[in-house]
Amino acid sequence: MGRRAVIGILGGMGPAATVDLFDRIVRATPAETDQDHLRILIDNNPAVPDRTAAILEGGPDPLPLLQAGVQELAHRGAELLAIPCNTAHHYLPELQVVCPVPILDMIVETAKHICTTHGDGCTVGILATTGTVGTGLYQRALEAENLAWMLPSDAEQEALMDAIYGPQGIKAGAAADSPRAAIQAIGRQMAARGAEAFVLGCTEIPLVIGPGDLVKPSVASNQVLADVTVRVALASGQPSTATQSVFV
Repeated sequence: MGRRAVIGILGGMGPAATVDLFDRIVRATPAETDQDHLRILIDNNPAVPDRTAAILEGGPDPLPLLQAGVQELAHRGAELLAIPCNTAHHYLPELQVVCPVPILDMIVETAKHICTTHGDGCTVGILATTGTVGTGLYQRALEAENLAWMLPSDAEQEALMDAIYGPQGIKAGAAADSPRAAIQAIGRQMAARGAEAFVLGCTEIPLVIGPGDLVKPSVASNQVLADVTVRVALASGQPSTATQSVFV
């Protein structure tokens, strides 16, 4: 068996999304025995302050704990890091500066995947937290791949945030039916305005939105991250532009 990188997952943002990435990595790994799987170190730290609140409202700064987390994972032996939180990628440059091992860029890899699988000029509806939308992370990444993008209306974005953060939302551990229905309604409205595909740009969203749940194809950013993580770990190299299909 060839050289394989030890994976580190900086998680807790939220915990269910961390479990989901771990599961997707396991499922994406070509393995016939336990020993064929990849070694994975997980730092599930839910004490990291909310990223959207920090970016938009001047809330507590998550950067110190994020930097400590990536450094600790590297110290423990991780050779490749994945962060299953899109909004946390706002801090990626500041994390990579203090981290001696590469950190995969989920957002850039997701945009590259959409371009590869759906073609130039596709109009992509961005379903993400208001923090992620406000940073322009996906807008810039999609434009770099010659892809058009569409944001939810203000009312739709508010409904999306409620589906993620509200008392009946995904982070609250509520039953999936309510947030799923809300996100499906947003998808229908955006498709009617011209969205041809969707990026599930918050790692909580794929916890309730599965294959065929939206009226247009969707790309789960955490599935892209899982696929790229496995490929790079197995090759012990750097991320390339190609990922396997993650349209759901």
